Amino acid sequence: MTVQSEKIKLSADFIRSRFPKKFKPELSIITGNIPELAKNFKSLGELKYSEIPEFRSSDKSGIPGKIIFAKSRKKDILFYSGRPHYFDGVDMRSIGHRIYTLKELGIKKIISIDETAHLNPRFGCGELALIYDHINLMGDNPLIGKNDDDLGLRFPDMSNAYSKDLYKTVYKIFQENKLRINESVYLGITGPESETEAEARFYREIGSDVLGYSMVPENITSVHCGIQFAGLGLISRELIADKMLEDNLSRRQKEKEQAKNLDTAVGLLRKILTEIADNI
Repeated sequence: MTVQSEKIKLSADFIRSRFPKKFKPELSIITGNIPELAKNFKSLGELKYSEIPEFRSSDKSGIPGKIIFAKSRKKDILFYSGRPHYFDGVDMRSIGHRIYTLKELGIKKIISIDETAHLNPRFGCGELALIYDHINLMGDNPLIGKNDDDLGLRFPDMSNAYSKDLYKTVYKIFQENKLRINESVYLGITGPESETEAEARFYREIGSDVLGYSMVPENITSVHCGIQFAGLGLISRELIADKMLEDNLSRRQKEKEQAKNLDTAVGLLRKILTEIADNI
């Protein structure tokens, strides 16, 4: 067993030791610090990241991350509330470690939910993005370095990175609930600085619809170790190049508007999140 695999097993064994009785999750939901989304499910218990061996803390935002042992109407769910970010100085291997730990715990499917900005002028703030592919401009990824063949192939096939089967299921749920479907290519960049007008124009021209800082390394690791992956974006701000130079809002006004848009998007997702979890 490699050092990497030993660390993964150490984390997984500790988490498993805290499982509620008869708790057998095959689905994980990953979010940022958006506690409202966890309220869709019954909580059977919690575990702080800081308690788990080999989990680097993502508490630099001031909000402690935790695992929630959750239950929907039909399924047990391992809910990651809060995530480490590359822009916080958390290395890619540590980000990937949390996904490999899910695999070791028996997770077969992941729903990753990320706050995003939209580059596509047809999208609107406060809406949801249904992600079917990504572009990685983060300059790094969790697979760089020596490969552990027990975890996955050295050169994983990314042609179905966002599971087409899961995508079809979520798409149908959007349709049945009459929600606007913003089919999206997600652009992964490092952050945390905001984007320039030239960058926003470039990102759109290379084929991106939404932009975020979190989902790409989670997806790459999931593909590497064979977990099916679905991605959803909460659109909280606009990055339309032609409009950016005309924006005269103060920083405080922008933050207030972004928070309002995020709340609207979270409200939309809460209407369907349980249905997605039960049918995915």
